[in-house]
Amino acid sequence: MDLLIINGPNLNLLGRREPGIYGSRSFDDFFPELVDAFPDHTLTYFQSNHEGALLDKLHEVGFTHHGIILNAGGFTHTSVALGDAVAGIATPVVEVHLSNIAAREEFRHKSLIAKHCAGSIAGFGLESYRLAVQWFASQRPKRVGFGR
Repeated sequence: MDLLIINGPNLNLLGRREPGIYGSRSFDDFFPELVDAFPDHTLTYFQSNHEGALLDKLHEVGFTHHGIILNAGGFTHTSVALGDAVAGIATPVVEVHLSNIAAREEFRHKSLIAKHCAGSIAGFGLESYRLAVQWFASQRPKRVGFGR
């Protein structure tokens, strides 16, 4: 199963940015562990601080991969365009957040992406990604597009 993790703005700073909220481990340190935990699946990831690059990546893989795990960071609460992109692709998307966004500032309570996703996972730190991969592994969605 081909799964892509897409990380949005400021997630390149994990391990250094507000460790009390986001933890003290970088995504780059965590990712090989995640890959090792799911040897039967192909996991890749992409990170950008630019909304357009995230849109381009969703469009690029949104008809070829089995699943996308999306942590849109702050764009979760502001980007109609990312919500539209998730709605417009065929690949199922799971929204992920490291912190419990419902327990944070009021503006973080609203996701413009969630209603277009298969589900949302929040509040479990980097383990949120593992939970998303586990869901895809248990559901085994078929590759979309030609050659199903």
